[in-house]
Amino acid sequence: MPRRQPFTKLCRQIAQGTSRGRCDLHVHTTASDGAYAPAEVVDLALRSGLTAISITDHDTTVGIAAARRAAPPGLETISGVEITAEHEGREVHLLGYFIRLDDLPLGAALARLRRGRIERFFAMISLLARSGVHVDATQSHSDGETQSLGRRHLAELLVRAGRAQTLRDAFTRYLHDRSPAALPKLRLPIFEALHLVRAAGGVASFAHPPYDLTLERLDQLHRAGMQAVEVEYHGSRPRWTRQLREWAHELGMAITGGSDCHGPDEPGRVLGSRGIDADELETLRRLASP
Repeated sequence: MPRRQPFTKLCRQIAQGTSRGRCDLHVHTTASDGAYAPAEVVDLALRSGLTAISITDHDTTVGIAAARRAAPPGLETISGVEITAEHEGREVHLLGYFIRLDDLPLGAALARLRRGRIERFFAMISLLARSGVHVDATQSHSDGETQSLGRRHLAELLVRAGRAQTLRDAFTRYLHDRSPAALPKLRLPIFEALHLVRAAGGVASFAHPPYDLTLERLDQLHRAGMQAVEVEYHGSRPRWTRQLREWAHELGMAITGGSDCHGPDEPGRVLGSRGIDADELETLRRLASP
């Protein structure tokens, strides 16, 4: 029996090879529109063999402390946030890494965005009611001061009310981008968001850049303070990933990546399915301010 142990160890190493040194830097929790609590994310990260994760909830950092309390020494939990922003009239998302959680200007801006989310949430409930679709808002177990309300929370209410079978069904029937109940979110101007992340000691990265992004536009954002670009993300085609990597190298930008995991109902976004390696993380880390 002892003679089998080296072979067993080798098999485990092969099975875990794709995860060794892997870092998932785009993860959501119940602090925003994720289904996993911060401690559950940590547990899944350990099971996946990840060495680092970043909790990047929408417009809030409240889940980071809980994740850090749950994480053992071998799993780095990087402070992060996904900020709702706007550039050239379009909604874009900015990822901020290694930010100081006690930074007052950034905290105030995030609180402003969350208040906008609360107003949007109840306005969407009113629009649904006008169409004869009623939900009980009191069933939304949310602390609006710290948690970011979004369409997923409204989809959950629609399922509870029996107006949809699943979250996907709720989005398809009532909450898609062109539905009568859809309302835009409050957004920070991209240049303001970049300044806030940088001033909080963080590194700013362009989240899941759209396919119509050009090198010229990325260069403009880079000159304005965008230090990195997310090249590994759910839905990104291999050719586009290679293009983004080439542009990042040409402009001298770091790269980021992550699963954009929201929970078990999205199989394509399993924790650890996308990410960067340890060397790429160190390149990103060096851009953070002390």
